[in-house]
Amino acid sequence: MRPDHKHESKKPTHGHLQEKEKNASLRLVAWETTRNCNLECVHCRASATKGPFTGELTTEQGITLMDQIAEVGKPIIILTGGEVLLRPDIFEIAKYGNEKGLRMVMSPNGTLINEENTQKMLDAGIKRISVSLDGATKEVHDKFRGVEGAYDSAINGIHIAKQAGIEFQINTTISKANLKEIPKILALAEKLGAVAHHIFLLVPTGRGKYILDQEIDAQEYEETLNWFYDQRDKTPLQLKATCAPHYYRILRQRARKDGKTVTYESHGLDAVTRGCLAGTGFCFVSHRGIVQPCGFLDLNCGDVTRASFADIWESSEKFNTLRNFSKLEGKCGVCEYKRVCGGCRARAYEATGDYMAEEPLCSYQPER
Repeated sequence: MRPDHKHESKKPTHGHLQEKEKNASLRLVAWETTRNCNLECVHCRASATKGPFTGELTTEQGITLMDQIAEVGKPIIILTGGEVLLRPDIFEIAKYGNEKGLRMVMSPNGTLINEENTQKMLDAGIKRISVSLDGATKEVHDKFRGVEGAYDSAINGIHIAKQAGIEFQINTTISKANLKEIPKILALAEKLGAVAHHIFLLVPTGRGKYILDQEIDAQEYEETLNWFYDQRDKTPLQLKATCAPHYYRILRQRARKDGKTVTYESHGLDAVTRGCLAGTGFCFVSHRGIVQPCGFLDLNCGDVTRASFADIWESSEKFNTLRNFSKLEGKCGVCEYKRVCGGCRARAYEATGDYMAEEPLCSYQPER
């Protein structure tokens, strides 16, 4: 773990609009329900493997977490892992969260999906699932996932979910190993009947540190995101770039070049979100209840077993620092796109030990 770089911060006020996030509205919470997993993915943030793991939040604590999140807002709750379907009480908690008015979604790896648990998903009110495909072929995907047969099992699980009427998206983590396969994976997602394709740029944390040489460079990063932008009008799928905040700069640069204005009507949700949401509109809760800005940014912002989620979200010094864009350093601090990009805070932290440092994989030079 990198040493924590100290930043002084004050609690944000609604009156300071120039640099600070206006309201830090909670939009997404990812809860790592378990670290138990049946795969051994080479890039895994959590270094998840076959458990059991001690200290995971109990059913009662999970229910309390849903109550406390609902006090802050009605965000999307991403139930993730590890492998979320290995948690025995997951449907009980999902149903409770749904009854609290939270939008419950789930992130299984696809290999354990069957007719029985798809019905349980529907009964619990799961609105969407995401399944990761990191290769268009089983050779590439299985190597990435560390288990032979992972691809065939995931494809089978996707077919079962679709037949049950569950909306699904395909997630893909991009590295040098599969960079050239991304167009084929997008085509496969269309063929499978996905509603969305989300790409994730590799962040070298967890086991991902051991494949640092597979991280694409700044130029490949830029080229990939420009290609992704070009697909907007060529595919019926919703497209989203995650852990790739530069996309929201590129989107505006490309729109301006085409003489367009970025609006919700023209660019959908991409027009009203920003690149790095860590600590501003998104946070992560670990299997032990530790709240972090995101799953890749290993900063302890509070413990839901010791403090309320609302207090952590509103009062954490680290969260409030992340919401103060004037504290961004290096070229991120002077960049004219910092309010829509912000640079990947996790990538900056892993590279420098300072979570407000400039994004290390950005080739753009700010105009000022």
